[in-house]
Amino acid sequence: MPADPARARPGLGASATVEGMRIHVVDHPLVAHKLTTLRDTRTDSPTFRRLADELVTLLAYEATRDVRTEQVDIQTPVTATTGVRLARPRPLVVPILRAGLGMLDGMVRLLPTAEVGFLGMIRDEETLQASTYATRMPEDLSGRQVYVLDPMLATGGTLVAAIDELISRGADDVTALCLLAAPEGVEVMERELDGSPVTVVTAAIDERLNEHGYIVPGLGDAGDRMYGSAD
Repeated sequence: MPADPARARPGLGASATVEGMRIHVVDHPLVAHKLTTLRDTRTDSPTFRRLADELVTLLAYEATRDVRTEQVDIQTPVTATTGVRLARPRPLVVPILRAGLGMLDGMVRLLPTAEVGFLGMIRDEETLQASTYATRMPEDLSGRQVYVLDPMLATGGTLVAAIDELISRGADDVTALCLLAAPEGVEVMERELDGSPVTVVTAAIDERLNEHGYIVPGLGDAGDRMYGSAD
């Protein structure tokens, strides 16, 4: 895939579509401001959680631009009129445990009528491969718009495995919300999910991955920074 100038500098806005997959980097001063504070190693866990929550709501606003609606007739205090409401089946929000759980409140604040599922996945730090240890969502996702929450799109393995699981259950419109992404992870998703109805919405695409699979400059381990180390 040709280099995208927006990927070289975090915080710039850009959209690109590759064989059905769309990448959207949100360009907004508040997004850049909150992301900068999240990156700062001096930011404590309570502040990190609060800012991540606020940042997710901003990303969710962009991610839901194409949420499906249906026309509805209503009565205002003045006259009858028509408007729209979220169509059924309702959207499904799926945080990837554990770090994705810290993004859930920010998402459902914008989509309070959405249903929530859970997907537990863990990455082997040696092989960088993702495996599933828990699922809690409908078996049939046909016709559902699904929003997957995962703070970091690093190697891409976890998101690819998660989205494969959703598509295998019939999902035909999947949007992944990530605080940060790495070019390597984006390339893996474009290759592995070629032709799939997938959109990635993120605050920035950073420079690269390091030898440990962490995004550079990144913000460290999102789960540990949200909740502290469980070791």
